[in-house]
Amino acid sequence: MPPDAALRATLDWLRKQPSVRYAEVRFVDARGERLRVRDGRPEQVTAEASRGVGIRVLGPKAWGFACSPDIGEGALQAAAARAVAIARASGAVARTPIAFPEQPAARGRYETPLAIDPLTVPLEDKLATLDAPVRALRAGDARLASAEAWMDWTRQEKRLLSTEGTDVTQSFTFGACGMHVFARGDDGASQRRSYPTWQGGDGFQGGWERIGALDLNAHADRVKDEALALLVAPPCPSGPQTLLLESSQVALQVHESCGHPTELDRVLGSEISLAGGSFLQPHLLGKLRYGSPIVTLVADATSPGGHGTFGWDDEGVPAGTRPLIDHGLFVDYLSSRETAAGLGRASTGTMRADGWNRPPIIRMINVSLDPGAAGTLEDLVADTDDGVLVATDKSWSIDDLRLNFQFSCEVAWEIKRGKRTRLLRNPFYTGITPRFWGSCDAICGAEDWRLWGVSTCGKGDPMQSMHVGHGAAPARFRDVTMGSAS
Repeated sequence: MPPDAALRATLDWLRKQPSVRYAEVRFVDARGERLRVRDGRPEQVTAEASRGVGIRVLGPKAWGFACSPDIGEGALQAAAARAVAIARASGAVARTPIAFPEQPAARGRYETPLAIDPLTVPLEDKLATLDAPVRALRAGDARLASAEAWMDWTRQEKRLLSTEGTDVTQSFTFGACGMHVFARGDDGASQRRSYPTWQGGDGFQGGWERIGALDLNAHADRVKDEALALLVAPPCPSGPQTLLLESSQVALQVHESCGHPTELDRVLGSEISLAGGSFLQPHLLGKLRYGSPIVTLVADATSPGGHGTFGWDDEGVPAGTRPLIDHGLFVDYLSSRETAAGLGRASTGTMRADGWNRPPIIRMINVSLDPGAAGTLEDLVADTDDGVLVATDKSWSIDDLRLNFQFSCEVAWEIKRGKRTRLLRNPFYTGITPRFWGSCDAICGAEDWRLWGVSTCGKGDPMQSMHVGHGAAPARFRDVTMGSAS
């Protein structure tokens, strides 16, 4: 951590500035490593490190932000002066002062629980953990054209001090690990199968012990067998179908059609340069039937092991649990102190920055679908007379209001009279968000609920890449338009 005196001296200087209504000083020290083994050889072995201080100032009317990689007292005071000057210049063209309700001072420490610190595990052990499943995925059939496994770790140390008296320290350890294989047929067409899901959606907050729990080797035979079977599988049939989604695909659906459209800055038009706005406008709050009565979606920054779990957001708002969709009704947003005040509401505590050189913006935390009363995926299959079970995202598209969408996936299974019959290739499904969630008539129970992590959720300009989480159990949707992508 940086010298305590430098941070406090900078904050004391800011308190003395007559034009400053509020200020925060945020130190971030981040380290990471990215490992990838492909076809029996290391393809990526990289390490990265960055540290510095971001200073955000609210002047009489507007915000100012400045940052510094130099954490000496003189450099930090110079950055603070720039932030004050930017706030003053921005205020000169602002129409009305920004409303920013006071927040009680927060104090304390949050730290990711770890059984084994991954940054102490030897590099050769990590590469061996990736190499073994890659070799297993390529073995036994010449059509298994390529395989790779990956592992990412990020350690982020953060200290936030504010003129309100907030002083919190947080230490995060984020991880991700997975594998996939490509099978290529005689006609040149290829199929991919992944475990535990497609890369980028398999993250967690935790230690090396989570890698053992994934047990890549134990799943290698199933994954490659499915990839080979997809080469000769029939295409997914077209037309309205009863659709079953496995857990990771439900999580991605939540991310794109609930997480992003409930970001209040996106709704208000202040953060639309990446991926557009939202159909969830304020006049719909408390009125729109977003989904069926069994659909409850919750923003929860307290879920153990979640990519979106923390002690406090970057405005000092404590982590909490707040419904966004309550039994199908749209009831709240992901918000900041400023944006929530504009609607006469309290912040849901979702302001985060991806590093010291970016100001915090509204980001998803763990946005999760509540599980149903009971039942596993196999119970759901048994309860379905005629349908299609779809798993593992391949690609997606959604309009700039987060309303109309299409998802293509790796694999599907036909369901007849409560049993999986044949494998289907290249499935896709499409829909309109409220109509789709309104068709949800079954959600599996807590035994099949899993918290997934997205490591690279992009938003902002300049873009910020954030760790966010989504808990989900398999679910069923009626009369969904489906087809095959080939």
